[in-house]
Amino acid sequence: MRVPRGARWPGLRPAQPIGVFDSGVGGLTVLRALREAMPEERLLYLGDTARVPYGSKSREAVTRFSVEIGRFLEARGVKLLVVACNTASALALTALKAALKVPVVGVVQPAVRAAVRATRTGVIGLIGTEATVASGAYQKAAGRLSSRAKIVAQACPLLVPLVEEGWWTHAVTGRVAAVYLRPFRSSRRDVLILGCTHYPLLRPLLQRLSGPGVQLIDSGEETAREVEALLEADGLRRTGGRGGETFFVTDGPERFRLLAKRFLGRVSSPVRLVRFPS
Repeated sequence: MRVPRGARWPGLRPAQPIGVFDSGVGGLTVLRALREAMPEERLLYLGDTARVPYGSKSREAVTRFSVEIGRFLEARGVKLLVVACNTASALALTALKAALKVPVVGVVQPAVRAAVRATRTGVIGLIGTEATVASGAYQKAAGRLSSRAKIVAQACPLLVPLVEEGWWTHAVTGRVAAVYLRPFRSSRRDVLILGCTHYPLLRPLLQRLSGPGVQLIDSGEETAREVEALLEADGLRRTGGRGGETFFVTDGPERFRLLAKRFLGRVSSPVRLVRFPS
């Protein structure tokens, strides 16, 4: 039986904003993809800069932080929550869906779906934080979609600080990335998932190191496509008016603004400081 448009989420309206959160600034690549796909939508972004990074924290801590932030954004009237953090998507998505009354979209499933569609050999490379790789979330998602898909994963913890330093084309970043990608040489992988929202800013470098025969999958772009399709299907897509962004952080608004300018090219909206009890 087909679900009528809008029936799955009664009470939500197209004019409401989309909520986006990450442990810091990496999720701004997802926000950028959402803005490019749906320029008329309003976006509320929260960076949990007081508790970054999530990649080295326990499942319990990541889940607690994520639910806390999800409820904060839900209270501000969002019609959908995007978990623009690979670690939180891997560890806390189920808890978020249970805790909130709005649709929740993570970055793992959209990226895996795109990778499974794209691979010819069945071998998919994955780079991400230690927690994302250790969680096995990408491997499990791929296994549910295809019995022939195999994910070969590599944790790359040094890439995030290099990206935030703005060293996207620095020789040091190139050498570090080359070391991380070296184990993939012996595999038959023809797709590489950028399993951290910072990594799209290194895409030219990672493509060069991977070679022309490897397709890179940007989880932010794939997530934006999924969000757009979901909003269209449920009659929640905003079709008129001007879009815009509102930014919240839990620490260091000035540093966030500086990094956001690197990620987005501009930040015209104020960055608001919020505090959580935990």
